[in-house]
Parts: sequence; C-alpha cells; structure tokens
Amino acid sequence: MADRPSDPEGLEKYIERNVQELARNVDELSDRVHPRKAAKRGAERLKEEAGQVARAVGAMVRPSADGKAVDDEEAGGGGLDKRLVLAGVGVAVTVTALVLLNRRRKRR
Repeated sequence: MADRPSDPEGLEKYIERNVQELARNVDELSDRVHPRKAAKRGAERLKEEAGQVARAVGAMVRPSADGKAVDDEEAGGGGLDKRLVLAGVGVAVTVTALVLLNRRRKRR
C-alpha cells in the first residue's frame, strides 16, 4: 500500500496501469485455455516426441555406408534386429493410443 500514490492524478495512473496488467493477464490465460490453441500445442509436443523416438530408433538401426540399415546378422550380432525394434515401436504406439483414448473417455 505504500507504493500507491495519494494524489488523484497519480492514483488514476496507478489504477490504469493495474487495469492494463490485468487485461494482459486475462488475455494470456484465455490464450492458454483456448481449445484450438491447446490442441495445437499438444500436436506440436506429439510431433516433437515422435521425432525423438524416430531418432532413437534410427540410432538403434544403424545405417551402413550405402544408406541401407544393417541387420543384426550383417553387423556381427552387435545390434538389434530391425523386426524387434519395429515390433517394439508398434507396441509403444498402440499403448500410447490406448492410454490417450482412455483419458479422453474419462474426461467425458
């Protein structure tokens, strides 16, 4: 309360600054909870996570010098079999989809 001015003109400016700050806060909150924008942020996050998964799978399935993926048999047994990696990715995608559907049903 000590920072609030006592003269009428100063008080009007103080009130105007607070009104503008509150308006910015309300705009920011409405932007955060707007369904379309929230969905867009979720889609961007999903794309980013999918990119991370793709990079991780790419690191597991090492490319050879000619650009083809190296099978476990060709690599001397040191890496993962492509089929195993693809099956794991398929399971992960399926489980993620089921979890998301379950959450959506619970919200309704």
